[in-house]
Amino acid sequence: MTYQVVITGGGTGGHVFPGLAVAEELRERYAAEVVWVGSRTGIERRIVNEYGLPYRAVSTGKLRRYFSVHNLVDAVKVPAGIIEALVALGRLRPAVVFSKGGYVAVPVVVAARILGIPVVAHESDFDPGLATRISAQFAERILVAYDESVEQFAPSVRPRIVVTGNPVRKAIAGGQAARGRTYLGLSGERPVVLFLGGSLGSMQINEIVETALPQLLQICDVVHQTGEREPQRSPNSALRASHGSVHPGRYVACPFFSSEFADVLAAADVVVSRSGAGTIWENLSVGKASLLIPLGSDGSRGDQLRNAELCLQRGVAEVLWPAEVSAERLLDRLVPLVVDPEKRARLSHRARQLAEGDATGRVAAIVHEQVAGGALQRSE
Repeated sequence: MTYQVVITGGGTGGHVFPGLAVAEELRERYAAEVVWVGSRTGIERRIVNEYGLPYRAVSTGKLRRYFSVHNLVDAVKVPAGIIEALVALGRLRPAVVFSKGGYVAVPVVVAARILGIPVVAHESDFDPGLATRISAQFAERILVAYDESVEQFAPSVRPRIVVTGNPVRKAIAGGQAARGRTYLGLSGERPVVLFLGGSLGSMQINEIVETALPQLLQICDVVHQTGEREPQRSPNSALRASHGSVHPGRYVACPFFSSEFADVLAAADVVVSRSGAGTIWENLSVGKASLLIPLGSDGSRGDQLRNAELCLQRGVAEVLWPAEVSAERLLDRLVPLVVDPEKRARLSHRARQLAEGDATGRVAAIVHEQVAGGALQRSE
């Protein structure tokens, strides 16, 4: 039975890449046709197009928990997005809508409910964002990553929650370290530290890398995804010129890794990253020793802090908290991981245990159930 699924979500790669993992599984296991509905200008459009999925754009307004004059403009965009989503879904007539979160998903989820199309929503973070809390009111099933996440939702929706873990693209598991080292031009004779600032980059991480790099290059090779928002600040230009020429084959900077990312990740011995849920689970799934540098509550809703705290409690990562971020403290936390293979091995073992099982398959199966069995009776 061939059917169509609409996947919606975006704003950051953390919403997009897990959705693509589910799209891949639905297409391969259930022969589903998948269409992505996202924003006109968000990062999801470019990433989804690179993966060859059909894409439909609707108006989106960001849902902010704080006062901003932009809320007045976006208050108009949300109803417009619902109307556009009604038109898009009316033409596509999907059997089910899968929401991966982000403010772009809300108009699509609301439109699906109006049209009687079943919705499955997935939340990757420890606790749900505002978009997921809204979408949960309209969803037949709400999928979460952790057992502890269930209690973060209103009691009325908990009977519809299923703990699945977070979807991860198959390509991540297929990464080859040797191929990654060849791509990066690294010898493989020294430990490799991979810095990730997220799909959009992190000025804070770029700055501490710039300061700490001379010391790091004494003990390891450094690979640095600088992000696409900071071409002028990016070490891909000035820092690469100053260090890459002095230490060829020991420092590699790139704004964004795409199809080669799985091999780059496989080549890393330690990953230093933000604590977005997608990044965490990609690291966990391949057993990487990690040092997390979460965004603080002044730069986010605080979800990365809670993700990092859970990882620290589970013993799967080290954490450098926002209040203590400096090159000196980075070196204090990172150097022991670089020079101690046994410590890396312990983190790696716990990471694989937390992410064991086929989360992507579980999520895709629940989406498929909405088609095979029809819309489930709502539980509230």
